[in-house]
Amino acid sequence: MNLIIKLVRFYILLLIARLIKIAINMRGQSSGTSFIGMIMLKISPNFLRYTSNYFKKEKIAVTGTNGKTTTAGILSHILEEQKNSVIHNEKGANMLSGIANTMALSIYPFKRFDYAVLESDEAYLSKLYDYIETEYLIVTNLFRDQLDRYGELNTTAKKIQEAIDKNPNLKLVLNADDPIVVNFRTKSDTKPIYFGFENIEFMDKNIDSKAPMELFNCSNCGEVLKYSKRFYAQQGHYYCDCGYKRPVCDYTANAKIYKNYSIINITHGEKEYEFKTYLAGVYNAYNVLAAVTTVLELGYEDIQDALYNYKSVFGRSETKMLKGHKTLIQLIKNPTGASEVLKTVDLENDILIVINDNYADGRDVSWLWDADFELLKDSKKRIITSGSRAYDMATRLKYAGVEDVKVIPNIHTAIHTITREADGDITILPTYTALLEINKIKK
Repeated sequence: MNLIIKLVRFYILLLIARLIKIAINMRGQSSGTSFIGMIMLKISPNFLRYTSNYFKKEKIAVTGTNGKTTTAGILSHILEEQKNSVIHNEKGANMLSGIANTMALSIYPFKRFDYAVLESDEAYLSKLYDYIETEYLIVTNLFRDQLDRYGELNTTAKKIQEAIDKNPNLKLVLNADDPIVVNFRTKSDTKPIYFGFENIEFMDKNIDSKAPMELFNCSNCGEVLKYSKRFYAQQGHYYCDCGYKRPVCDYTANAKIYKNYSIINITHGEKEYEFKTYLAGVYNAYNVLAAVTTVLELGYEDIQDALYNYKSVFGRSETKMLKGHKTLIQLIKNPTGASEVLKTVDLENDILIVINDNYADGRDVSWLWDADFELLKDSKKRIITSGSRAYDMATRLKYAGVEDVKVIPNIHTAIHTITREADGDITILPTYTALLEINKIKK
């Protein structure tokens, strides 16, 4: 009887969620990506615990500093193309309220889905695992990000390890090229599934970032790690004189990076695969490798068509028409990720950089000085800066050698100005909350 009462209550919560969404839509407003989830958790703090029984196959979590949304998006898309039903927080709302929001509006009574692909904020993963146990956890990378929220990297790593400790049967899918990520372990000490690159070639142009790389110490003896190959930031083939080194990968890849696409060759045991992706940049090559590794582990191999037709969403190399202009939107939020994005910027485009310092962006914008904005100094057109920290961004561009900068703090005014003045394509580089605001602007 108690179980029946809990089920009825859960179904009532699902009904309330849909009624709230209908009411909001009738007022011509957007329900956002977290609001309904926040209400569900307020009414029933255990709401997420009830959702676990609605999946027939695996639940997969994706965390890390950069690449969560894209990796989870690729993975979910491939699984759906294999005729699976998937619940996925595709808009990137990755705290508990965002995941609850997705579940509340996706689950139906008496229907079970095949997979859950859940992107999780690094700091919230442990809280998520209080309610939902996933069979797989993908960790993409760990970079310095929002020091006011996460603190130092070892603090972030500790939070992720605390989450892993709650889930002893977890299968870890780890980036072997990242010397921090590689150290995660389950309590059962099951060997992680490692992915990494043997070599990366830049076929069109290779702009070496001037952004400094932080020194990392060997987890065995404490000495500074050395590198035989470094692909970007701390990711590469590291080793120490004590004998510690990057582990042998279960999925080893080689990549050729072109301006608008990449070719990735993956070796797993005696099997070899070649995939083409239209996601640009070495950072996206890592995202593809993480997602494909997991898909191959799940037993799917015929996935090239899914990679071909995958479209980036919500500001992760997203292309959309904005006031008649083809516009590329690329989220920037920390020095490492921003520097890699800046390598891909077409300097012939009109460029708008929108920097906010709201809680979800991180209050500390000192990272602007560590990102390689010098890559924009040869921009052919004026660069507009906007957002709550528009003047900080303009100052940074001045010191980067960019001569023609215009400051328009109001985001809507900045969008109106650049779309009115542009005579070609546009590139927009926003932080997270700026991206949310831009996404509301009508085409």
